[in-house]
Amino acid sequence: MGIKGLQGFVARVCPDACRTVDLREMAEKHRIDHPDFPPVVVVDAMSCVRYWYTPESWVCGGQWREYLASLEDFIKAFMAAGIKLVFYFDGVVEEKKRDEWIKRRLQNNKEIARIFQFIKTHRKQPGREMFVVPSALPTFTRFALKSLGQKTVCTLQEADFEVAAYGLQHNCIGILGQDSDYLIYNTCPYFSIEKLRLDRLVTVMYSREDLCRVLGLSLTHLPLFACLLGNDVVPESLLGGFWQKCLVTSPHKNNSYNRRTNVLLAVANYISKVPCSYSSLKHLEEMLPLRSDKTLLCRGVESYLLPGQQSPWIPPNARNCQLFSLQQQTAMCQDKEIFQLAKEQHIQSENYTIFNILSNGEIECSNSLEDECDTEIPGQALIYRPARQHIYSVLLESEKGGAYPVVKEWFVYFGNPLQQPELIQPVQPSIPGGTPNLKTLWFAKGPDVEKQRYSTFLACFHLQDGMEELQALEAPVAAFCCLLAYLMMQVSSLSLEDLNAFLALILCLKGKSAAQLAGLQLAQVDSRAVHLGAVFVRGLTTLLMANSTCGFPFRMDDLMPWEQFDGKLFQEKYQQSHRGCSLEELLEGNESLYTPFQNLKSFIYKVCMAKKRTIQSRPRGNAFITGTQRREFNPRFQQTHRSSFVPPYHNQMRGFLWRNPQPQGREYRSGHPDRRRRFHLPPR
Repeated sequence: MGIKGLQGFVARVCPDACRTVDLREMAEKHRIDHPDFPPVVVVDAMSCVRYWYTPESWVCGGQWREYLASLEDFIKAFMAAGIKLVFYFDGVVEEKKRDEWIKRRLQNNKEIARIFQFIKTHRKQPGREMFVVPSALPTFTRFALKSLGQKTVCTLQEADFEVAAYGLQHNCIGILGQDSDYLIYNTCPYFSIEKLRLDRLVTVMYSREDLCRVLGLSLTHLPLFACLLGNDVVPESLLGGFWQKCLVTSPHKNNSYNRRTNVLLAVANYISKVPCSYSSLKHLEEMLPLRSDKTLLCRGVESYLLPGQQSPWIPPNARNCQLFSLQQQTAMCQDKEIFQLAKEQHIQSENYTIFNILSNGEIECSNSLEDECDTEIPGQALIYRPARQHIYSVLLESEKGGAYPVVKEWFVYFGNPLQQPELIQPVQPSIPGGTPNLKTLWFAKGPDVEKQRYSTFLACFHLQDGMEELQALEAPVAAFCCLLAYLMMQVSSLSLEDLNAFLALILCLKGKSAAQLAGLQLAQVDSRAVHLGAVFVRGLTTLLMANSTCGFPFRMDDLMPWEQFDGKLFQEKYQQSHRGCSLEELLEGNESLYTPFQNLKSFIYKVCMAKKRTIQSRPRGNAFITGTQRREFNPRFQQTHRSSFVPPYHNQMRGFLWRNPQPQGREYRSGHPDRRRRFHLPPR
């Protein structure tokens, strides 16, 4: 979160603290001074993703291949200068930040509502001033960077603390990010991602020393300064009276400054006159209206002390060191071997969310680009909840009597005020012989275990009966069909036209370069397709969670959106399908895709037939949802949104042989060397 207004204050009032630096020159100086240690920049990735996302289109669900290419360009620019990058991602939302997290999510809901209203009015993407990152962008960014060979760390606590500690301990040339907390930590230099010119590797470095000179403070004052302005530990709401006292006695009040700037100067003036001692800190705690918690200031100052650092404000015997020991984190998982592996995979960005569940039984999901006025498509949080309940049951062993511990979910969707977590009960998936335990899924070897991993994964999405057909497909296509079949079963409003659009997307995406996709032009943007794109991409994160839980029956790389989805291409296929375009146009005139298209379609039909789900034709033409009336929230949605009609498609499946090889075919492979079943595709 940082300190409100501090970054702008430095730019306006302390211009000498904003120095333009050449990272190539700094790297060269580092090599001369430290010949045995390569220059390293540690990157606060969460504050960089919005700057990394450079594709022109952002509203349609993400231009993932373009984004991957832009990340590659970013890395190459630093590699050319001999600079190593280490990327850090937030792995948790700490309890002290939950209120701020909720506040931001509710604000994001309003921003997203305005975006949809703009799309419905103008039938195009809003300008960059309304930009929000595509759904799940931070999640997939860390897997993207890992796939590009970068060191990627997912944190066990607040990322800014771990970033600052890494920068100090490894003598990094600097931290790259956009968070004013890095002005407070006594660590390596802080570089701006916002000001970075990638072509020249030039950016702005913010100087703590120059900031202190302007404020009349020393570096040891900065943690207390941050706390008395309001931060993640000390809420601003408790400080209004204190600020007013500081303003009254401050000699620096300037009518040309805004109130926040005058508050910063007044608080700095007050602190400069306070002796640096523990007794001074305790006196401040008594003076401030900290309610029942009189240790807030102490904890706030301590939160900025990196390993090995001390502060005159807090004697060593008063420190409350936050250790993340195994004993503190095993409330939901009593097996140390399981817990340790999940923890290691979490830190190395190899799994997704399961460590959070095993350690404290809590999980969150931020906003998605969903239209709260579209009453036909439920929130993605509710669509994927049945799958998550099955995943939780595989992940968490039942207690005596068969009861499972509940999982606390903080998921953003329309109708959820986020006042408290939802308590979600795990539900066992339907697996003949019962659910395998985690020891088997994670540690055992052999073809039988491979089969168990795959079948358990499919059971989380009610697709265990389709195992043979899915294993015959190339892994990314199998995963895509798994997700699409689940969506068609869960959301009764999805139509034949929606199904055709998704299938055309996966078949036509294959072989398209980032440049080809970037060149695709849309005459207009459909709001419902925007919503569906966000729902689908969030579904991919559910696949990641299931894959991590079931012992990785798929390679994580095969579940990534750049293998499965492109926002503009989906918009094109969606609009073509709903206008009633021919199959030839939908598949871009590629006759070799006709049979695969029909085979994949017949598989979805078969799955839906088994669940008594009707897929109806509902062409929307060029019609857009234009209403502004919000949906009425039905808290029982997840029990009521499935269709129960008998599908009329039983005759259409005849004549389509699922594993009918075509001459001179290209293969859709499962991605596993011990699986020999293949489904052949003719060359494109």
